Order: sequence, then structure tokens, then C-alpha cells
Amino acid sequence: MPSPHEPHGAEPPTRDGFVRVRGAREHNLRGVDVDIPRDVVAVFTGVSGSGKSSLAFGTVYAEAQRRYFESVAPYARRLIHQVGAPKVGEITGLPPEVSLQQRRSGPTSRSSVGTVTNLSNSLRMLFSRAGDYPPGAERLDSDSFSPNTAAGACPECHGLGEVHRTTEESLVPDPSLSVREGAIAAWPGAWQGKNLRDILDALGHDVDVPWRDLPAGQRRWILFTDEQPVVTVHPVRDADRIQRPYQGTYMSAHRYVMKTFSDSRSPALRARAERFLTAAPCPACGGGRLRPEALAVTFAGRTIAELAALPLVELAGLLDATSEASRVLTDDLKSRIAPVVELGLGYLSLDRATPTVSAGELQRLRLATQLRSGLFGVVYVLDEPSAGLHPADTRALLTVLERLKAAGNSVFVVEHQLDVMRAADWLVDVGPRAGEHGGRVLHSGPVAELASVRESATARFLFDRSPAPAREVRTARGRLTVGPVDRHNLRGVTAEFGLGVFTAVTGVSGSGKSTLIAEITQDLPGVGRLVAVDQKPIGRTPRSNLATYTGLFDTVRKVFAATDAARARGYGAGRFSFNVAGGRCETCQGEGFVSVELLFLPSTYAPCPLCGGARYNPGTLEVTYRGRDIAQVLDLTVESAADFFADVPAVSRALVTLLDVGLGYLRLGQPATELSGGEAQRIKLASELQRGRRGHTLYLLDEPTTGLHPADVEVLMRQLHGLVDAGHTVVVVEHDMSVVAGADRVIDLGPGGGGRGGRIVATGTPREVAEARESATAPYLRKALGLQVRCSRQVR
Repeated sequence: MPSPHEPHGAEPPTRDGFVRVRGAREHNLRGVDVDIPRDVVAVFTGVSGSGKSSLAFGTVYAEAQRRYFESVAPYARRLIHQVGAPKVGEITGLPPEVSLQQRRSGPTSRSSVGTVTNLSNSLRMLFSRAGDYPPGAERLDSDSFSPNTAAGACPECHGLGEVHRTTEESLVPDPSLSVREGAIAAWPGAWQGKNLRDILDALGHDVDVPWRDLPAGQRRWILFTDEQPVVTVHPVRDADRIQRPYQGTYMSAHRYVMKTFSDSRSPALRARAERFLTAAPCPACGGGRLRPEALAVTFAGRTIAELAALPLVELAGLLDATSEASRVLTDDLKSRIAPVVELGLGYLSLDRATPTVSAGELQRLRLATQLRSGLFGVVYVLDEPSAGLHPADTRALLTVLERLKAAGNSVFVVEHQLDVMRAADWLVDVGPRAGEHGGRVLHSGPVAELASVRESATARFLFDRSPAPAREVRTARGRLTVGPVDRHNLRGVTAEFGLGVFTAVTGVSGSGKSTLIAEITQDLPGVGRLVAVDQKPIGRTPRSNLATYTGLFDTVRKVFAATDAARARGYGAGRFSFNVAGGRCETCQGEGFVSVELLFLPSTYAPCPLCGGARYNPGTLEVTYRGRDIAQVLDLTVESAADFFADVPAVSRALVTLLDVGLGYLRLGQPATELSGGEAQRIKLASELQRGRRGHTLYLLDEPTTGLHPADVEVLMRQLHGLVDAGHTVVVVEHDMSVVAGADRVIDLGPGGGGRGGRIVATGTPREVAEARESATAPYLRKALGLQVRCSRQVR
């Protein structure tokens, strides 16, 4: 009889070619049993929150990771108990797994497309071995061509390529003000700023004349001097306070900004200081990031910095024209570039910083790297690899997935894109709805067989190819002109956005869509109020969650503080906050999780051993409201909480807006670290919707349907079109053709990405853009509108 401590799934794996999951109970999964064949492309789908990611990542991949920990060292086996094993009875037939999720590490200017893909290593080797050196110069090793090593980094900018400086214009934005009136905006506020102004006055400077009227030399000294004179200050006496003279030390605005930016531990102070800094190319390396001896080496007449700045498509073309002497090195580099270009990312350059790359692009870069790894017999678990992809690029993605399968691997994909589902060998549909109404496998088998599953929300979209219902096109009540824009690959582009209508900005990846809408600012005539809703996380630790971000937790805490039990104990609303001492569990500081350092792997979070994830101490949890303590309320889903707090208007209003954007399945206390980019975006939208809308508002959304099942897209679109019907303006960057077909106006950029894009190729109603001959979007828009045959004849 096996020991009760024997890990689940420890029996010999079956050899029948299936991964067999039994009794999966992770998150909302209801004792799921499912068999998935190996050596296929299997797609996991279902509405948002149905449990598909819990099955693919939280169960199958997590168990593979757990077994890996068991196999490597006793130290790692100890960590299993901290990290936690998935809630599953057993899994058999499980091969090693590689997870490629849409998560990014902390943003850093030193991480780039080249470092993520290892292409930078190959390029450095090319320059080290086959570069053209100046006469008499000794050869450099590859590290000397890296800005991230001491051997290669420019000593002036430390390999960053730019230096931060202040200018008179950045420090004094309004020269009509006097120093006393706050002309030097970069100085701190409150008493610190008054102190510096009083010191200047004591030093004999006129602080009451407009800044522009001060002599240039005096202005320069006030802003940029490194001197720190000490002077006796006699402050102006207030009627009700006695202020004694004191010794004050002067600090110039430049010195204050640089000191705050480099030394302050406060993110808010650092962010404020950064507003007064301008970034300029490093004068020593000219932005090349390297030492002079490395920048003196060329290949094909260009430095390594110049080649790293080229779009990968152009770099590959340049390598084609090189000599036979370097053929082995250039062929290797081209073979590594090829899968990146194949995945539609040829517009990226090696020096493009990863914080400026979307999560979908980053995942595809890692996928391209895996094509070169030569692994076989593993399961790749991918998280929506089509995210951010134009329909024209989806075919290339499917080709790459097929190549991974052909190399002897299994590919498990969590996906909502219908074309990816149709191309799969096997489909696992989870549902039927989200949260507690989901968690069941409705179908696991060939794609075509899903058509007979009546409960499936996916089947309706997968097999019904009828065009989207026609929507009456609204007429704009005004125009918003943006441009001319000269940024990235946009060259003198001017665009007109209609006010009071729904506009979709389309184009292949890298065509310039996000660059264009970034130029829409609050200052433009006609904007009114601007609300930009992006997919950045609402927090980076478990301390930030749905309830705290939306503000509804403030009201919930007041409700608990108003109970008889709380009043009898003298508990105020602060007692029910997990962010302050008093009511929280001090072991985890109210996070509910503790950080586990894995040494050779990234740190991870595990439930607190004392409170078990409840976040609070026992005294706080003894207070209940309608039979639930504060931790149990945080564990409610939005849908359940809406019923629980139906008679508390301040809470109910926030919950209804979350329901309206399709987030009823999320828990109130769900940590921000567990939320996808699409979920974070909809939480921000819901937070905005619950506010009273004052006058005209322009809503700006970058790919709002990312991570959404087609059924959830319908829910979101009802909300966005409702905003337009209420008199507001909505602008979305979008690849989902069902959304574009329902827009009032389309602005299509292209025709390609990078240098082959950057201009408006078509603009007008969806039907007008669908007939544009040069547009890469047109054929897919025609299909969504049901115009395929008629328009195809026109084109011919």
C-alpha cells in the first residue's frame, strides 16, 4: 500500500500516448477528468474564467514543475511544500514541459529583443571573429561588444547609451513667474521649497521679479551651481507664530533633481524628479553604448550599434550580401533571425528594449527561440500566442506550432482566436460559463465534434460563419486632428478621428497603430476629458487586488466597522485593512503569501504558513457580517458579492460595473499577480464606468479584446458602444475583425510593419476600408462583413 505521503501521480507513466488528468480541483475546476493526446496541437478554450488556464497551467504544467523540483535536489523537494502542489488526484503520461506565458520580468533598459532571443550573442561573435578592425588594433572578444559588461560598456553612460540632464526650460516651464511664485517647478513643495526660496532671498537674489527678467548669469547660477553656500535666514514672521533665524544651505534645482532621481527610495519622488530630466545621447559614445575600441570595428561597413538598430528583416537582407569568409557565422545568425521574422516580428530591432515590447510579442520572441532549441518529446504550454497578432500573421503562427509538433513535441495552447482553434488537432472546451458556473470539461476531442455540444459557448462562434449583424454607422459630430506625427516609423502622418463615434485603428503588427494613438493627448482641441485604458498590471504584488484598486474595499471595511462586534471591541475601519498593522497577520504582513527564494529559479509566492492566506489575525476574523468574516468576503466572486451587498449602494455600484464588463467570475481579493492584461484593462474600465461621467470623454483602448473569448467580446462591445450612444468617443486599436466590422470608422495603417508601414493606407467606414486594394486588413474585414464574393470580383 503506498505511503500517505507519497506524491500523487508517482506511479509509472502510461505509454498509450495520452496525458491523463484525474480529479483536477485547482481554482474552480470540479474534479475534472480529461485525456489529451501527446504529439498534437491541442487548444484549451472557454469563456474568461471558465478554468481553461487552471487546467493547462495551474494543473498540467504545475504538476510537471513539481516533478522537476522532486528530481533535482533535496533542497528543491523542501520547496515543494512551500510553493504548493496542484490540487489533482493524479496525472499520468506527463512528459517534461516548457511554459511560455504572457508575463514579463521587471522592466529594465538593459533587456532587449537581442538578449531575449540570444541574437545579440551571435552578432557579437560575428564582430569578434569576422569584423573589420582598424590597422594595428588587437582583436576583441565577444564580451567587448556587449553594453552589459564592464569590458564593453561605455564608461560615461555605463552602457545605457543616453545621459539624463536638466535644462532651464525643463526646470522653469513658466518664465513669467517669479521665484516666490514658484517659477522653479523642479524644487520640492511645501516648507522645503519655501526654505530654498528664503535662502535665495537671504543670498541677495530678487525673488519677486519674473524669472525671464533676471540676468542670464544669475539664472544659470540659481539653477546649475554646484556650490552649497550656508546663510542665515530670517524668515518672515507670521502673526501667530514666532520663527527664529536659522542656518540654511542652498541647493540648486539641478542638484536637487539629480540627487532625488539617483538616491531617493520613494517611487513617487523619483517619478516627479524624472519629469524635469531630458534624455540625450551620451556625448562619449553617441548613443552606441560601447567603448570607442568596440565602435571602431565594423562589419559590412557598419558598427555593431548600427546593425542592432536595423529592423531584423533589413539585417537579414544585409547579411545576404556579405563575403564567403564569414558565411558560417552569417548563416547561423540568419537562421536564428528567420523564425522571428516568420512570426511577424521582423519589424523589431535587436536594440529594442523589452519594456516597449508587448506581452504577446515577447511570448512570440521566446517561441522563436524555442524553434532553435532542438528539444523533442516535451509539451509546450502556450498562453494565447495570437495575442496582438493581425489575422494576416496568424497563418505564420500556425506554421510554427506545426513545426514544433513535427519535431516530436506536444503543443498545448490556451487560446481564444477562432482560426487557431480551427487549425488544432484536438480541442478541450471548458465551461460552460465563468467562475463557479464553469470548471467542467464540456468537450475533449477533435474540433468538429464540438458542434454537437449544446452547452458550449465556443461552438456558436466556431461553427456559425454568418456575418456580424449590420450596425447603423453613426455620423461624427466633429473631428479631432492628430499630427503630423514623426515618431518611430510614422513619417509626417496626420489622422482625423471622428468625435462621438466608435473608431477602430487597424494594421499588421508594427505598422504604427500604438504610436499613432499615443499622440492623442488631453491638450488637443475637441478631446475634453481623456481616459486611456491600457493593459498594464494594476499591481505587481499580491497586496494589490480587485477590491483595493476599484475602491469598493473602503466601503466594505466601513460596513464591518459598523457591526456590533466591531464597535464592542473598538475596531475602526483600519482594523479591517491588510495593509496596516493591527488587524493583519504580521507573519506575511497582510499579503496572505510569503516570497519563496528558489536560488537557481525566479522567486515565487506561497501561502502564509500562519494565516493560510487569510491575511488577517484571529481577532479580526472573529468579527463577521451576515455570517462571513472579512477574509471570506474577499474570497467571494464579484457575482456572489453583488447578491451579498445588493442593499449597500456604494459597494453594489462598483460590483455591477464589474459584472457589466464580464468580470463576474473574479474574486474580490484576487491578487493582481493572478490577473491577465485583458482582465486588468477591464478592471480599469469598470473603475472608470462607476464614476459619474462629466461632459464629453474620449476613451482610448489598446487591444481591449486581448485574452477575451468571443462571447466576452460581445459583452465588452455592448459597454463600449453604450458609451458612444451616451455621447462619448471611443478609439480602439484592434485586430478582432468582429469588433472592426461593428465600428463607425476605421483607420488602417500599413501596408506592412516597421519600415514597410507607418502610413495610413485606408480610412472610412468598415465597408469602405474592406474594399481598399492596398490594405492587409481588407480581405479579413470583407469576410467579417460577409462581402467576400462581391468585393473579390471588384478587386479582380
